[in-house]
Amino acid sequence: MKVETDNEVDLRAINRVQYQPPKRKRFPWVLVGVVLIALVVLTAGILPRIQARTDLKKETLEMAVPVVSVVQPKGSGPAQELVLPANVQAYADAPIYARTNGYLKRWYADIGTHVKAGQLLAEIDTPEVNQQLRQATADLATSRANLDLSKITADRYQGLLKTDSVSKQEADNAAGDYAAKLAAEQSAQANLKRLQDLQSFQKIYAPFEGVITARNTDVGALIDSGSSGGTRSELFHIAQPNRLRVYINVPQNYSQLAKPGMKADLTLSEFPGKRFQGTLVRTANAIDPVSRTLLVEISVPNPTGQLFTGSYAEVHMKLPTESSLFTIPVNTLLFRSEGLRIAVVGPDQKVDLRQITMGRDLGSEVEVVAGLNGNEQVIVNPPDSVIAGQTVGIAQPAAKAAQ
Repeated sequence: MKVETDNEVDLRAINRVQYQPPKRKRFPWVLVGVVLIALVVLTAGILPRIQARTDLKKETLEMAVPVVSVVQPKGSGPAQELVLPANVQAYADAPIYARTNGYLKRWYADIGTHVKAGQLLAEIDTPEVNQQLRQATADLATSRANLDLSKITADRYQGLLKTDSVSKQEADNAAGDYAAKLAAEQSAQANLKRLQDLQSFQKIYAPFEGVITARNTDVGALIDSGSSGGTRSELFHIAQPNRLRVYINVPQNYSQLAKPGMKADLTLSEFPGKRFQGTLVRTANAIDPVSRTLLVEISVPNPTGQLFTGSYAEVHMKLPTESSLFTIPVNTLLFRSEGLRIAVVGPDQKVDLRQITMGRDLGSEVEVVAGLNGNEQVIVNPPDSVIAGQTVGIAQPAAKAAQ
């Protein structure tokens, strides 16, 4: 066994103290770990917020785009029905006045009476006219007596003039007196004829066949013809209802389509579901400058008198139309200072304010005669703030959204 000396033991101790292996540096790895932990914290806490903010901004922008409902214009067929208000009038309608003064003696026709042409309606008692007629008859007799005497005198003077028994002046005076008496006799005869005519007006006759629609006098009523400056009063009113005149005002846009010979149907509220056929017989051939309409007359036969004159009716006319005529709801219209507009959504979801020309107002819809081609998507109830070029979204119909 080898025994170590003290010097060897001390030398090994010194060597262990002087030689120590270097320690490993762990600081960089700790820093990397801290950074990674910080990145994980940032990723888990900040990025969701950024994403949420981005989503909120996107949603806000999407909600800022207004969503609108749209409709497409409806095209019209080759013929459209034009419905216009109308007034029904008798083919012949006349008030009946007196042509002489007096008192009503009796009447023979009341309201609703069907009378023939020339039928006696009333008699007037005219005592003053009768007395004037007697006076005129006497005046005519006096004028004829004076005329006969003047003629005899003139003829006698002409015979005496040939024998120079009278002067030329006396013969001329006799001839002039005869001419004056002849004129006086003719004047008296004309006055008698005038009074005879007035006396004939004592009887009032129906001017044409029809129905008495009014009687405004009674027995004993004072009759004034108005010849003396008094107020004329209508005695009777007569109408001929077997054929009716129906007048309508056609808008200027359709004035060129209303031609004589066209058929038109008449409807009245008291005859629901029933139509009476008529024919357009004439037009005024002129536009009324006040209403900008064309006056049109339609003839409607009424042989049984079922339709009453003075009634309110509606006329339905089939008018040929062009294929470019469309109808849209009234809640698509925009009334701007620059004129009538509609808001149309284009393929790029941009709004286009389109100018249109409106035709008839159909109540819930209006006709458009210019400005549409039928393929547009027209916004329903457009807001007043809508502008051209604005981006909008189109709402899906309820059935499609459910699918």
